Amino acid sequence: MDSPVISLLILAGIAIFLILRLKSVLGTREGFEKPRVPTTETHRASHDLEVIEGGPDNDIIDHVDAESPQALALAAMKRVEHSFSVSDFVQGARGAYEMILMGFENGELADIQPFLAEDVYESFVDAVAAREDQGLTIDANFIGVRETTLVNATFDESSRTAEVTMRFVGELTSVVKNSEGEIVEGDSKSIKRQKNTWVFARQMGENDPNWQLVATDA
Repeated sequence: MDSPVISLLILAGIAIFLILRLKSVLGTREGFEKPRVPTTETHRASHDLEVIEGGPDNDIIDHVDAESPQALALAAMKRVEHSFSVSDFVQGARGAYEMILMGFENGELADIQPFLAEDVYESFVDAVAAREDQGLTIDANFIGVRETTLVNATFDESSRTAEVTMRFVGELTSVVKNSEGEIVEGDSKSIKRQKNTWVFARQMGENDPNWQLVATDA
């Protein structure tokens, strides 16, 4: 084979090699390529993150509808007092309901006085005194709370006074006895279901964490 032909074949082989090599390099996704448009899944993940970080407060919407006047009032309470928890309040109100109800039923008002507004305390004193004047006593046994519902909440920005209305359905046994110890009303073996709507109030941001019962509506 002539020397020029051999040289031509060598040059052709080198050219083919370079073309294939260049194509291989251009086919990779390295270098300053244009960024890919985010996929729908990427957008969705970002959106979900924003909802989690800036979404509704579950501590509030677990008890009232989002964007309701009650929810806005509870949110305002939290802005003034960051440690305030609606769920903790509801749980505490449930315990206070049992304590106050049984204190009234048994005529033991001294222990519950700090948790009562003055006018509520006076009404309790009058009711217990009226029973005693008639020679009546109540023997009550608390069974439990069947229902605890937050029904309303208001907040006065100027005075920072918060009011929360709770509805309770309690179960207890109760008998009324006369001065001779005879049962004149009730049955110690019959469970009575009692419904109460109570309003608790407190000035948010104060050192005293106790709420007071300011109104009752049996």
